[in-house]
Amino acid sequence: MSKIIIFGAGGRSGRAAVGEALHRGHHVTAVVRNPAKYQDLEGVGVRVLAGDVTDSDAVARLAAGHDAAITAAYDPGAQPDVFFPAAARALLDGLARAGVGRLVVVGLAATLETGDGTPLMDTPDFPQEYRPFCLAQAAGAAVLRASVTALDWLVVSPAGDFDHAGAGSSRYSVAGVNMASRISHSDFALALLDEIDAPRNHRTHVGVEEA
Repeated sequence: MSKIIIFGAGGRSGRAAVGEALHRGHHVTAVVRNPAKYQDLEGVGVRVLAGDVTDSDAVARLAAGHDAAITAAYDPGAQPDVFFPAAARALLDGLARAGVGRLVVVGLAATLETGDGTPLMDTPDFPQEYRPFCLAQAAGAAVLRASVTALDWLVVSPAGDFDHAGAGSSRYSVAGVNMASRISHSDFALALLDEIDAPRNHRTHVGVEEA
């Protein structure tokens, strides 16, 4: 049994991670911008707190006493190219000060590398309207890669995309870029929690798909 803090717990990926963590017997702190909107998350084993993932002091205060962290946070009111690097810096600093050793980040398939080492977002057929958001996510990941702290981080994304309506198969596999693949949020949460309970990948980015 561990104590896990989940930033961005009100979104689809965050909610699924909360549910899977509870199913495994963990205690969860669910961090959202406005707890009044997410009272349904509160329950046995879960406390819901307000927090800003871009504020390192807030991260350190909220994460104290936890064993691991997951972030699925995004602020739609913020500029993505500011938000994602700022969140990465705050998490690196705040979690280190709190003594948290493991961070799992929800990422995008667009920043995964294809077989020849080219990020998917840099391939000729990638939709250009999504590129600025993807570049912002990549900038956040670059902050993690450049870090020299002891924090053991991992970015996990779908190998293709989410199946938002899917019930899931209770199975997944690690995969390279496959834009035809889909994964339910519940199965994606399995991958997130497996990397908390028994970490297999470190300081890298992996894709997952339904098995």
